[in-house]
Amino acid sequence: MPHKEIIIEDDKEKQLLEEVNKKTDAEGKRLARFLAMPDLSRTNGSPLYEVVQRTLKVKGLEDFHIIKVPEIVSTDILFDLFNMPPGHPARSKSDTYYVNDKYVLRTHDTVFWYYYLNQPEIKERIKNKQSFGAICFGKVYRKDEIDRKHMNVFHQMGGLYLAADGKETVKPEDLKEILSKIARAIFGEETKFRFYDHNFPYTDPSFEMEAFINDNWMEMVGSGQPRKSVLKNFGLEGYHGWAFGFGLERLAMASMDLPDIRLLWSDDKRVKKQLKLGHHYKEVSIYPPITRDISFVVSADFVPNDYFDLIRDIGGDLVEEVQLLDKYEDEKKFGKGKLSYTYRVIYRSNERTLKTEEIEPIQAKIEAETKAQFKGVIR
Repeated sequence: MPHKEIIIEDDKEKQLLEEVNKKTDAEGKRLARFLAMPDLSRTNGSPLYEVVQRTLKVKGLEDFHIIKVPEIVSTDILFDLFNMPPGHPARSKSDTYYVNDKYVLRTHDTVFWYYYLNQPEIKERIKNKQSFGAICFGKVYRKDEIDRKHMNVFHQMGGLYLAADGKETVKPEDLKEILSKIARAIFGEETKFRFYDHNFPYTDPSFEMEAFINDNWMEMVGSGQPRKSVLKNFGLEGYHGWAFGFGLERLAMASMDLPDIRLLWSDDKRVKKQLKLGHHYKEVSIYPPITRDISFVVSADFVPNDYFDLIRDIGGDLVEEVQLLDKYEDEKKFGKGKLSYTYRVIYRSNERTLKTEEIEPIQAKIEAETKAQFKGVIR
C-alpha cells in the first residue's frame, strides 16, 4: 500500500520566494540559487533517493504519511517551538540563512512536526485518541565550513510516531527496533550498530545511533522520545512516542565510501554510474589540486561562514576546501579592532584537470569581493 502524501502549500513561502528571486544583492542571489537546486531525495537515480526509498519500505513505517513542508519558515516555528529561544546558537546569522528578520531557510526538517500536527486529519485522530506517524525528507540549509564532507545545502530525513497515553505504551526499545531495521535496510543485514545516550532540545530521553561502516563507528541517527513540553508547544497533550532524524548525505557517502560530497551532484557519466548504495566508489581519475592563498585584514566582527559563502559563490564546485592558515591580532600594525586572516583555497575538479588560467580569474574575483563585501585590506 503506497504511503499517503501530504503537501503543505504555503502562500507566505511563495511570496517570499518571489521576493528572493527579485533581489540583486549577493545574499539574495545566493538564496535564490540554493532554493532552485534540485531535491536529490526526490531525484530518481540519486543514492539519496535510494536511502529514502529503502527507509520507507521498513516494516513498521508502511502506514506512515509522507509530508512535504515549506523550505522558507518562520523563526517562531523553526526555533521557538523546538526549545531554541532567542540567543540560542542555532539562531545565529553566522549559521542560518535569513530571508528577513522573521523568516529563514529551514535548518532542520523536524519543523515538519508543526505542520503535521496542524493537519485537520491529524487533529481528528487526536480527538479520537488514535496513533499516527509521518516521514519527512528534503533539503535543509546551514552555513558551514568548506571541505570534502560538508555543503551548505544538504538533505535530511525525519520520522515521528505518536500514541495516546493509556491506549498504547511506546518505549525506547520500539524506537531502537525501527532504527535497527533502517540501518540494515541501508547497509545490509549484517550491519553492526549501537546506541548511546545523547541530548537534543526536543527529545528526552535522547539517543544517538552508530553503525560500524568501513571499519569505523559512524554517527548515523539522532533520536529520542518527544519532550512533553515541546508537544505542548503544538497544543498536544496526552500523547507520547518517538522521533528520529538523519542526514542523507552522510549515510549515502558511507555506503559507497564516497570521498567527496560534491560527487553526489555530478553530471559526469563516469561518476553517476557508480553512485549506487553499496558500491565501493573508485576515482575516475586523480586530478591534481591548484592552491591559492589569500591574506587580508578585516574588522574583528568578521564572520568566517559568511566568507565561505562568498568563496562558494565565486568558485562553485571547483573549490574543494578552504583552510585557515593564520589568524592574529596586532593593534600596532593593523589598528584597533582589526584581525589578520590567511586562508588557503584548494581548487580541484572531480572530473578534469584544472588549468592555472582558469583559476586565476576566480581568485582575482575573490580578492576583489573580499575588499568590496568585507572591507578587507589585502596583504
